[in-house]
Amino acid sequence: MPSHVIDMIMLQNNFGTAEMRAVWSDENRLQKHLDVEAALALAEAELGLVPAEAAEEIAAKAKVELMNIEEIAQEVLKVKHSLMPTLKALQKLCGPEHGEWVHYGATTQDIVDTGMMLQLQQAHRIIRRDLRAVARELAKLAREHRETPMAGRSHGMQGLPTTFGFKIAVLLDEVVRHLERLREAEPRVFAGVLGGGVGTHASFGPLGPEVERRTMERLGLQAPNVCWHSSRDRSAEYAGLLGMISGTLGKMGNEFYNLMRTEIDEVEEPFTSGKIGSSTMPHKRNPAALEGLASLTKPIRYNVALVQDSMIVEHERDAMSWRGEWIALPESCIYLASQLASAKAILAGLVVKPDNMLRNLNLLGGLLLSERVMFVLAKPLGKQTAHEVVYELCMKSVEEGIPFREILMADSRVREAVGEEELENLMNPATYLGSAPQTVDRVLAAAEAAGWLREEETV
Repeated sequence: MPSHVIDMIMLQNNFGTAEMRAVWSDENRLQKHLDVEAALALAEAELGLVPAEAAEEIAAKAKVELMNIEEIAQEVLKVKHSLMPTLKALQKLCGPEHGEWVHYGATTQDIVDTGMMLQLQQAHRIIRRDLRAVARELAKLAREHRETPMAGRSHGMQGLPTTFGFKIAVLLDEVVRHLERLREAEPRVFAGVLGGGVGTHASFGPLGPEVERRTMERLGLQAPNVCWHSSRDRSAEYAGLLGMISGTLGKMGNEFYNLMRTEIDEVEEPFTSGKIGSSTMPHKRNPAALEGLASLTKPIRYNVALVQDSMIVEHERDAMSWRGEWIALPESCIYLASQLASAKAILAGLVVKPDNMLRNLNLLGGLLLSERVMFVLAKPLGKQTAHEVVYELCMKSVEEGIPFREILMADSRVREAVGEEELENLMNPATYLGSAPQTVDRVLAAAEAAGWLREEETV
């Protein structure tokens, strides 16, 4: 009976996707271990370490569908060893003659670590594909809203005009950097290992490094320079990347959550007929998808710390450190898959409300353009003096409830520097966007030039 949100029938699709759950399933984990055993046997046969007939039989029988997982699980419980029952089952399938050559020269952690890397590589392809899809959706929004003015906020308060496209371009550029990090990490992270008992290849004789190289070549993994049983930086690096990607998606969810507030109402997550916001308040259209998106960043962040703790290893290897990876890496990949799926759907159906953005831009009655006025006054008055003058007038507008325009035109220092018509132009937020539209263009051009906005091959 499932007892974790990842596997609960009623909750699992809020915390993961079927595709990513399959990567980290019992069946796939077992198959990856068998894949390593098969590749090892075939590589050893090429080098004359095991009979070719035995290697071929091992490879033919290393199929999860030929095994009884429940029986293997019961045996794991009995012998208190995570791999030995699998080896016994494979040996039995291969028969008394060929089965003797199963797992020749390897140690358990060789198989488990390499199998985990095969799973992580499979998960990586899904993550990379879906993150590129998120980038494409962000690019569409940035392009469409390149010049859509809205209030830029700092410290939670309105600061200066910006554009919604610029806000989205910030996210897009961040996602592009994550895609680059994922690509750059591939040759470092996706390495298998076949070091033997303490990593010295002693059980393979002088052919040990070549056995490892050929095995990894068959599996599509890098062969390491040195055994990494006690070096968990590869797992830690990838966990850190998952945490960073999740952080960006969580930030986006939280930002849109705030922009969807009733009092702001500048965006709204996709709404479908029949979607219920509250069991007691029928009018509610809650940001449920955005909350779900943001909520999964926390467990992934804590999992990053758990994997980093696994870097503290006793001597050449132990079972205290690496087990944390068994918990944290599958969870993080599954949670991130849910975030990516949610982000794609939210961005594709996001309702953007330019009229409300313009309404909010004008809430302060022109105060949002105080910087612009200050720089116009800086020419005749000097910048610091202009700041003091405009600050004084802003505080008077706020405290006395007088529109900023009126306060400005009533002041002789302003009238001498700025005419009424020029002041009206200065008070138009849509004409004080700086280089926001051009920045959107630059971000889009860089993403396109790097190829991140193209469709990627199917996983």
